[in-house]
Amino acid sequence: MIGLRAALLVLLGLMGGPLAAQDKPLEALETADKIRAYQAVGRLDIGGRGFCTGTLVTMDLVLTAAHCLYDKRSGARVPATEITFKPGLRNGRAAAYRSIRRAAVHPDYTYGDPDTIQRVATDLAILELAQPIRQSNITPLVVDQTPRWLTQVALVSYARDREEVLSLQQSCRVLEREAAVQVLSCDVDFGSSGAPVLSWLGGVPRVVSVVSAKSIYNEERVALAVKVETAVEDLRAHLSETDGVFKREAPQIRTLTRERAMDGAGAKFLRP
Repeated sequence: MIGLRAALLVLLGLMGGPLAAQDKPLEALETADKIRAYQAVGRLDIGGRGFCTGTLVTMDLVLTAAHCLYDKRSGARVPATEITFKPGLRNGRAAAYRSIRRAAVHPDYTYGDPDTIQRVATDLAILELAQPIRQSNITPLVVDQTPRWLTQVALVSYARDREEVLSLQQSCRVLEREAAVQVLSCDVDFGSSGAPVLSWLGGVPRVVSVVSAKSIYNEERVALAVKVETAVEDLRAHLSETDGVFKREAPQIRTLTRERAMDGAGAKFLRP
């Protein structure tokens, strides 16, 4: 797709200029009734460096964009233990507060990859909470595939100048697709990285993609998102390869000699 590859791409970092609204305007979810269906969406505070948006997809896993886990200046990975998840954050109070035990990024993702479309197509990460969230008012969102015929989606996100209140855009257009990348008319700004793009198939919100970047496409300001589909299971498998901040010790193999086996076998009697 020449148009998409020629787009002026700006990765969503933690600082930068505003982006004009597209399609239906954003609605601030300022009341308990308005935010109820979206309590699983929260702000990820990145070690005092800024924030992104994340979504609880199981009781202990949060889905977000991979580039959120990198320091913009140094390009180094931010330690998972320096990240905090605040689901349902509204005016300074969250429905829960959780630190992160460990994190995994898409195995094909490279921070700073010059191929911007490839970078967006793999811009996914999953975070494991230090403690699961089992509160009845916070229901993890379902991750689903994107039907080819889907042309309207919703977006829930935090962003600069609205970092204390979750915002909802009920309808934005799916303008184009290229492999795993979607071009959307959704309103995004710095801090929207990792935000869930939702369909309402079956009457419940379903995460079909994750916001990665903002761009100019056919002279229109757009959002670029990466489809999730099977990503959660793949990332969970990748996550199991690490113990987070702790180095996993290699198993020790010892040769069991006859003498050692006899010494460890049978009952032992102690004198009274």
